[in-house]
Amino acid sequence: MPTALDMPTMPLSRATEPSSTATVWHPFTQMQEYQLLPKLNLVSGKGGWLTDSEGNRYLDGNASIWTNVHGHNDPDLNVALIRQLNLVSHTTLLGASHPVAEALASTLARLAPPTLNKVFYSDNGSGAVEIALKLSFQYWQLNNQSAKQHVVGLTHSYHGDTFGTMAVGDSGFFHDRFRPWCFKTTHILSPLCEEVNGKVLKEDTIASLTALENLLKEKHTEIACVILEPLVQGAAGMKLLPKGYTASVSKLCKTYNVHLICDEVFVGFGRVGSLIVSTDEKADPDFICLAKGLTAGYIPLAATLVRENIYQAFLGTYESGKAFFHGHTFTGNPLGCAVALENIRKLEVLMSSGILKAKMDYFGNVFETAFSNHPKITGIRQRGFTAALDLDSNAKRKTHDPYHDLRLGLRVCLEARSRGLLLRPLGNSLLLVPPLCLSEDELSYLIQTTRDSINAILP
Repeated sequence: MPTALDMPTMPLSRATEPSSTATVWHPFTQMQEYQLLPKLNLVSGKGGWLTDSEGNRYLDGNASIWTNVHGHNDPDLNVALIRQLNLVSHTTLLGASHPVAEALASTLARLAPPTLNKVFYSDNGSGAVEIALKLSFQYWQLNNQSAKQHVVGLTHSYHGDTFGTMAVGDSGFFHDRFRPWCFKTTHILSPLCEEVNGKVLKEDTIASLTALENLLKEKHTEIACVILEPLVQGAAGMKLLPKGYTASVSKLCKTYNVHLICDEVFVGFGRVGSLIVSTDEKADPDFICLAKGLTAGYIPLAATLVRENIYQAFLGTYESGKAFFHGHTFTGNPLGCAVALENIRKLEVLMSSGILKAKMDYFGNVFETAFSNHPKITGIRQRGFTAALDLDSNAKRKTHDPYHDLRLGLRVCLEARSRGLLLRPLGNSLLLVPPLCLSEDELSYLIQTTRDSINAILP
């Protein structure tokens, strides 16, 4: 095990002594390693910036893990939250309702493809996907097609960390040890798409769509649903799907009477320029799963949008046993719904004014200029406010320690932190996911600091 001296050095003002114990168990983190890293305690934020307990400021280059939209401490979102807080912070949706849950459901139905007009609330992306899966399974049971139990997904996909979402995902070492407890799923080859700054460098949907059609043709009587992430597979390293691919999958699912679940937990609410991607992609899914940017990074809230005919299949007397027995304690939390409504209002202004598109165009341009010919980067991908850099893990470095060779992304992110930028690695890849509120100067700072950090670690 390396010592603290093996890790990249940081200014003393930004680090604390390693603690011998940790009360908080951090997600996706080897805690033994965590004890050796410089500590970061974030206490406040404004706009695209966060401040730690020692007064150091950092640009939030990963949108607080892909959730933040309008920046931290946004005055409009704060007003919406406080207004609702002064009324009531939570009331249950079990046997009761409240106005903001109804208003948000109506808004989401307006934004979605016209056939999806029912909304089932939960509190995180995994939950939203679990709900879609369970609704699909139960629908086929209610329609005397109980043999339809199988799920088809894409390679490299990630849909969450609960058991149903682990089963339908293809996230390798994230979930491999839990495979014995997961139901079997078939994964077809993801389509090929390489794009930067609006320029499609490579694209191929034929192999993927052919594999899907052959599978549906052979086993559609056993397949309940297909699940995919439209346009961008986020946790796969920002792997892009060609535009139009989701609509093609949607048509195949209709042809073979199989549900389509669109997991828009990451891509929804402005991340790639759309409020709901399925609508802009002209796809017609049976379920759409939403979370992350739904409340602009303020409050945990998720929603599963459901097709009307699926909802109708669950109607009946109590004795019929058709009801959907699923729920979350904070389902449809009023605070989250209130913030989500204001978030959508602000996003619609940004999109209709052209401001969001202009920012995304600028981001794509500076990203391509900075990294397209960088000698230490083997691959780049960018669409909207999502981007990824694959670092050259075979290049000569300042150390020959194999531990550092394996943790190249972490070392670059720690270097970036010392320069006032927060990033999150995925192995030897860097994922850039800025809040939508960043100015052109801040976007330039994000790109230049990332480049400087790479150059510092990869000589």
